[in-house]
Amino acid sequence: MSGPVRPATPPDVDALAGLWDDAARECAPHRGGAALLADLRRGRDDAATLRDALAAGELWVALEADVVVGFAWVHGGVIAALYVSRGRRRRGYARALVGALLADPHPPTDGYALPGDRASKSLYESIGWKARLLTMRAG
Repeated sequence: MSGPVRPATPPDVDALAGLWDDAARECAPHRGGAALLADLRRGRDDAATLRDALAAGELWVALEADVVVGFAWVHGGVIAALYVSRGRRRRGYARALVGALLADPHPPTDGYALPGDRASKSLYESIGWKARLLTMRAG
């Protein structure tokens, strides 16, 4: 079962960097993945991307025995990224992250899910969210 969830802190940065690398590797080959990553990076390298998100208070982490096993990135009221390490999936970590975000005084109102990402869509639907926007891009 999942462990505690909390806002990310500076000591989490190394664990977050490893999870971000894994998330980016998994996301990039999927339809829309490269565009999503480019939007999140906004021209910055990955270290600067994470540093800026951490400084802005946009990152949350899920823990298992004090080890960071997943993260959520909320930007502008949107869950822009939600990732749990492969070996820890289907244990409630993503749901715990979303639950903590929704309990925050300024909860997100939207969440990104790439085309074909049934797991994210199912999670969002389970909390009552509905698909309402499809973004079309050139190329």
